[in-house]
Amino acid sequence: MDKIAVVYKSRYGSTKKYAQWIAEDAKADLYECSQMDINKLMEYDTIIYGGGLYASRIAGVSIITKNYNILKDKRIIVFTVGLAGTENKEIFTPIIEKNFPSEELRESIKFFHLRGGIDYKKLGIVHKSMMAMLKTMLSKKDANELSNEDKELLATYGGKVDFIDRTTIKPLITFLMDKN
Repeated sequence: MDKIAVVYKSRYGSTKKYAQWIAEDAKADLYECSQMDINKLMEYDTIIYGGGLYASRIAGVSIITKNYNILKDKRIIVFTVGLAGTENKEIFTPIIEKNFPSEELRESIKFFHLRGGIDYKKLGIVHKSMMAMLKTMLSKKDANELSNEDKELLATYGGKVDFIDRTTIKPLITFLMDKN
C-alpha cells in the first residue's frame, strides 16, 4: 500500500475541508502546506496537493512545481478549489497551463477541480477588491453575453455561497484507489 500525503493551502476553509475528507477516505497523512518541506514529501509514494484558486493562481502549488525534479518519480495529484462550476472543463485548461508551464509537469500530474464557496464578509481586502472589479466588469456586459456562472456571481455578490460537497471527491478517490 502506498504511503499517501495530502497537502493543502486554504485561505478561507473550503480547500481544508476537502483535504480533510480526501485524507480520511484515502487513509493518508494530512498537512497544511506551511508544515511541509521537500524532505518530508520524499517519505511519500503519492502526494495529493490541494490549493484554492485566486485569480487563476493555485495557492501554494510552488511546493510541487519548484520541487518537481525531486518529486517526479512520485505519483502526484493536484486538486483545485474555486467558485467556478466544474462541468466546463475547458475553463481549467488555461489555469493548469499558467500554474504548470512545463508540458512534462502537466502530463505527469492528474488534476481534479472541486467547487468551494465564498463569504464576502470574510474576504481580505485584496480578494474583496478583486471580486468588486469582477462584479463591475460583469455588470457592464450585455445580459445576453453573461454565462450562467456570471449571472450566479452577480446574484450572490456580497453574500455567502457554499458549493462544498463531499461526494465530489469521489472521482479523485476512485482514481487514487484504481492506481494503488
